[in-house]
Amino acid sequence: MDSVHLIIGLGNPGAKYARTRHNIGFLSVEALAARWAASWREERTFEARLAGASVGGQRVLLCEPLTFMNASGAAVRAVADFHRVPVERLLVLMDDADLPLGEIRLRPSGGTGGHHGLESVEQYLGTREYARLRLGIGRGPGLREITGHVLGRFGSEEKPLLEAVLQRAANQVVCWLQAGVQKAMNDFNGRVDLPETKGTSQ
Repeated sequence: MDSVHLIIGLGNPGAKYARTRHNIGFLSVEALAARWAASWREERTFEARLAGASVGGQRVLLCEPLTFMNASGAAVRAVADFHRVPVERLLVLMDDADLPLGEIRLRPSGGTGGHHGLESVEQYLGTREYARLRLGIGRGPGLREITGHVLGRFGSEEKPLLEAVLQRAANQVVCWLQAGVQKAMNDFNGRVDLPETKGTSQ
């Protein structure tokens, strides 16, 4: 098998932040772990939770940094270095308040958009040439101060769409693994509708 692919979900550790909008990156990699029956283990050496799987002949490592969002890059760099993961085999999943809930957008590289988790990853990796999957969470009713919205939990009316987003994102990750970033972008970027009908599972 080829070298490992590293898929990182960004979020904040602890019960206070569990299942908040800011943690949709965590929710996404947890959905992948459930799909692949991968077991999580805490690795204090890396300050991260990790889960390994084999997907279509590819070795995959799922990662949740336990460093808090603003220092996510430390854990990402430590795991990537130890497992010798080149940046082209690295994918970061994170929340994006500039996209509405229900919209996902994969890019092969790019700026941080003011996202503190991406800022930390870019700082520690020394490059922005890594794939990132932005998962929309919207801004809520107030356009200026969005902290309460971002750190709030999804409402009951949002949960069906959230689950569709997590499944669509998982399908996109599988496509990225098997066919590359360009096809994954072409086939899955955009609005997630209810019920979801597009995509395949692995």
